[in-house]
Amino acid sequence: MKININITLNSEPCTLEIDTRETLLEVLRNKMGLKSVHRSCLEGECGACTVLVDEKPVNSCLVLAATVDNKKILTSEGLEQKERIHPLMQAFIDNLGFQCGYCTPGILMNAYALLNREEEIDDQKIRKSLEGNLCRCTGYVNIVKSVQAAKKEKDSGNWW
Repeated sequence: MKININITLNSEPCTLEIDTRETLLEVLRNKMGLKSVHRSCLEGECGACTVLVDEKPVNSCLVLAATVDNKKILTSEGLEQKERIHPLMQAFIDNLGFQCGYCTPGILMNAYALLNREEEIDDQKIRKSLEGNLCRCTGYVNIVKSVQAAKKEKDSGNWW
């Protein structure tokens, strides 16, 4: 069965016709062409498909698109602003927070949510927040350093 949903995707309102059986992952990749939302385990175990729904991280492979009607969706593409890279992304570049980049968009979304909801963070909070994001290329040390560096940027007012 097809239905229409209204969402705000990366700050842009849109109406989409979807099949009620489609996941948010399928809609974002196949209908909206957003390639940062990676299709991987399809079981909610790896975090490669993590996006924010109303500022909360979700595994988009587990969410039916019909349930996000009238919600705000943010993907890593939405972190860019007028072709400027977000300070969180820059911190990952500067601190070698990723290798192949496959898991990075999901990690970015979890880190972004963490930094926006917590005033104080430490390595333990960062690691706890990123528990659901699997990365086979790194030891997470540089990911944690990247999030810490992004926190300093946020605290200095360099954030949007």
